[in-house]
Amino acid sequence: MESRSPSITELQSARPLLIDPPYLQNPPSWSGHTCVMTTPTPTSPEWPLAALAAGPAEIVSTAPPAIEMETRDPADRPTSPASTITLASVRNAPSLPKGNDSDKTKGLELPAGEDEAAHSPESHAVQTPPPRRRRMSLSCFHIRDRISEAIHRRHSPAPTAPSAWAPVPAPAKATVAQTAEMRRLKADINGILDNTKPNVGADVRVLQLQYDAIVANATTKPRSTATLFKDACSTDLLFLIDTTGSMAPYLNAATAQVRTLVDEIKASFFNDADVRIAVVAYKDHSDRVSIQSLDFTVSVDRVHSFLGELSAFGGGDAPEDVLGGIREALNMTWRQRTRCIIHICDSPAHGRDLHDLDDVSDRYPVPGSEPHRLTHGPLLAQMVGLGINYAMLRINHTTDRMALNFLQAYIDAAPDCKLHTENTYYHKARDAAEEARKKPHARRRRGRALQFEEHQLGTSYSTLQHLVVQSVTSSASRTASRLSGSTARDSLDSDDRPGKFKRLGFGLKAIKEDDANILEEEDEFMDADLENILPKWGSLSFLDKRLVAEAFSTDVAPDASLDDMLASDAAIPITATELTILKRKRPFAQGAMRVAAYARAVDSSSPLVVKSFKRSGKQLAHLADDMRIQVLCKAFALEFNALLPAQPEFLDFVVATCLKPKAGGGEGNQCMSLEPFMSGDYVKYNSNSGYVNDENANCPINMAAQAFSHFTFERSQGKFLVCDVQGVGYTMTDPAIHTADPERFKLVDTNLGEAGFKFFFATHRCNDLCKQLGLASSTSAMSLTAQNMHRKDWAPKGKTKVEDAMVCCANKMCRRILRAAEAHSMKEGDWEGLQWCEPCWRQLEGGMRRETCREGDGEHLFEVSSFFDVARGEHSSGVCRAHR
Repeated sequence: MESRSPSITELQSARPLLIDPPYLQNPPSWSGHTCVMTTPTPTSPEWPLAALAAGPAEIVSTAPPAIEMETRDPADRPTSPASTITLASVRNAPSLPKGNDSDKTKGLELPAGEDEAAHSPESHAVQTPPPRRRRMSLSCFHIRDRISEAIHRRHSPAPTAPSAWAPVPAPAKATVAQTAEMRRLKADINGILDNTKPNVGADVRVLQLQYDAIVANATTKPRSTATLFKDACSTDLLFLIDTTGSMAPYLNAATAQVRTLVDEIKASFFNDADVRIAVVAYKDHSDRVSIQSLDFTVSVDRVHSFLGELSAFGGGDAPEDVLGGIREALNMTWRQRTRCIIHICDSPAHGRDLHDLDDVSDRYPVPGSEPHRLTHGPLLAQMVGLGINYAMLRINHTTDRMALNFLQAYIDAAPDCKLHTENTYYHKARDAAEEARKKPHARRRRGRALQFEEHQLGTSYSTLQHLVVQSVTSSASRTASRLSGSTARDSLDSDDRPGKFKRLGFGLKAIKEDDANILEEEDEFMDADLENILPKWGSLSFLDKRLVAEAFSTDVAPDASLDDMLASDAAIPITATELTILKRKRPFAQGAMRVAAYARAVDSSSPLVVKSFKRSGKQLAHLADDMRIQVLCKAFALEFNALLPAQPEFLDFVVATCLKPKAGGGEGNQCMSLEPFMSGDYVKYNSNSGYVNDENANCPINMAAQAFSHFTFERSQGKFLVCDVQGVGYTMTDPAIHTADPERFKLVDTNLGEAGFKFFFATHRCNDLCKQLGLASSTSAMSLTAQNMHRKDWAPKGKTKVEDAMVCCANKMCRRILRAAEAHSMKEGDWEGLQWCEPCWRQLEGGMRRETCREGDGEHLFEVSSFFDVARGEHSSGVCRAHR
């Protein structure tokens, strides 16, 4: 059907248009007409969603066109079995279909038992009493959501009062204080269960959560991390060295530096780790003695003496007996959890698959034709099986193909493997690694990921020590990821995220969980049925699942400071409300434990994601600790940003809302999380076990992330350290926190306590922001005098309070950090003192109307916003904020 823009005459003479459900399923274009949707009582509340998606509700933009809406009070409902919702003055809508007014109602099916006259505008006006109307200016999102909500409520069962509560008895391991607190909470809950106030349900749910949290803490043992750092960092380090004639300078450098090298490794681990050294030296098959070795020993003198006895000579053709050296290395007595091979060579192995030389340059060009019939595949598979991390120190390009094929043998076990950028096959290796990371088995194995990397040694012998120490500390971080994961397994399936997952170019990554501690067998891993589709936030037909849930969100207690939050969880209270979410049924992304689906709240246009567990996940008490950590991180970020006003953007942290679906919603009783949607690529900057993103170390975001972690340790006087910093741009999500107090955040399985402090400082190197902040602690922070090495004065220059400079948006599902001078706020009224970011302010104004409050001293008008109720978790119920 052709369409055209309506004329002025048509717009002025617009009259009501009757639309029944069959017609709504294939409606004409909408424009400037007053539309009355008269629908028979549907058998399901879901049918309007697809119909409305084709109407004015689909008109969305950065600033949606305003629509004036008239609603009839429930008392004015017509006696016919129809639900009537009146829309008026639809502006900026698509064009009208051709044809006169009579054409617009042709072919419409009428409700059974009624004639056409009963549905004419004239007869409808006669049969229906004049409604009491309230006019309000709403955005398209609010119009659509109001219509959907009205019909849904009419065909949904009436809400029930809070059900009887059967509390879990106080655990035998509960302390006296915990038992007393549980008794108090139990009495409070039972005392208000019969209360009929509208907010009683929320009050009870919060108290029940507090009760459950005490039970969970009382029954959860503190994590045993006393030996975690030593177990992870104790290292077996083997030097695999080519000792043919051209390698004399490197052999001499290794001999000269071995003592200081071992000392530096031990110092990096605060002298709290055992380091054993082994050496395998190889030449070529034509040499009388082609392999010499020293098994693992803690004696540096023995290693120094052995290296001093080696001579660099021999070598027949261009390749050397690399494979014979690897076989000898595999026969050493590997014992420590962290195992590393440092391979120093300037020539490839025999076999044309491991070099780009002519066959005439290789005495054994056919793979497997060398005297011992060795090939690289089985040998590298044994290295992977033994959990050996491999680092090649590249000297020239002749070893480039060998490095590539070794990498390909490691790629499943080391999804973050990489070659040096000067390697001829760097781009090929990078693409192969990116493809490998996308495979399901790569996600399964990331927690057990090994390290494979190539460094440029060149002719700079002085860099040898630095490269070896760097490889060892990085390997230890990966070992810590595995060990901390198995520890967490004792009480709860871990959702930890050590290791890195930071390549760009993967598209939208609204959920990213490195599977560092997921120890499930491969047949237990579940891949979700994902869809690759861009979101349509304004379409009800796209967001095809309605979720009604109890929503728990964290807040900051009035006048609470960061110091108050550091001292007690009481300064980070949790509030509850009922929230209706429109979400997409199929997820668009997944991590190890959860899937993510597009969503938004009713009466809000803010894009969100709902993250749900693939199987039995965390309970509400555990998620409450996660939410408190996020709020604490945001409080840290407020001060951090205020202290660095010249930063290009503010470092921020997402704060999640926990959802517990209502019974009968088809989602079971598993808890979910609701978070702002972030479009872009995730970058991981550090982990909870010592990993540091060293690529593009001078990137402003990377520098801010590393300095922030250090700042949290000093600002808390060595009691807390925020890590696992990862996110999109300057907005971070899913952080971890280590605590000096083993009872604080005990339910969070990423909290490694003081061992976590050591992991961080073992690899952290202060950058310019650390120095600008005047951070005094460093690796010596782990010494006995650490308490005297923290900056004391944290007031920003020229400010008496950090809050004067930085604030958070009042929307609990946003909480964006912004400058107080840039925030929107009302000078007076019910919302005085609340600060709003620009997007949330637009929604607040777009959904505003006036209602009458009859509480207090006479009737008085007050402003109501549907968006405010959702954003703050409050419901007016016809009563102004002062009288609720």
